[in-house]
Amino acid sequence: MSKKDNGAGVILAYLNEKNRPYSAQDVFSNLQKQHGLGKTAVVKAMELLALEGKIKEKIYGKQKIYFADQAQFKDVNDADLKAMDHQISELSEEVQSLTQSCKQLDAELKELNSSLTTEEMVSEIQELKAECSGYRARLEKIKSASNHITPEEKDKVYKERDLYVKEWKKRKRLASDMTNAILEGYPKSKKEFLEEVGVETDEDCKVVPPNT
Repeated sequence: MSKKDNGAGVILAYLNEKNRPYSAQDVFSNLQKQHGLGKTAVVKAMELLALEGKIKEKIYGKQKIYFADQAQFKDVNDADLKAMDHQISELSEEVQSLTQSCKQLDAELKELNSSLTTEEMVSEIQELKAECSGYRARLEKIKSASNHITPEEKDKVYKERDLYVKEWKKRKRLASDMTNAILEGYPKSKKEFLEEVGVETDEDCKVVPPNT
């Protein structure tokens, strides 16, 4: 763009390409970033183009609207308009279809990005195989052991346990009854009595009789 042109050529090409009405502010906003046009230069260029008859100008109150000279465009008959409408409809459907495909591909991409890579999968498989080998070795060791407990021995152990637990609870109850009987005539507290005679309770040792 030459200094002499002052952006008029760019603005004229833009209005002819878009073929829709714009204010000077609209054109400035749309072209400023790409072409570096100043607002004052845009206003002057559009006024000059209108004065030269290259574009058309309409005034609505204090607002000026500019648009391409329609005389330069060939007339469009009804058949052409229908064909354009049909083409627009087809293109809109294609855009919608492509947008949906893009969304689907984007979702698939996100899923792939969150999945393990081939190297990570190989590494994890190797770790799982090593873990399985360890479990197999432990299982074989257990199977080959010669000191398995028979069902009879296991039953005997559980019966003895139940017997000892019952005896534990019975003795605890007797000790509690004896302590309570002594405390009826004892001038101090239960805690002081137990400390004096050197008795440690289950609670002191933080143990409780298991269920039978």
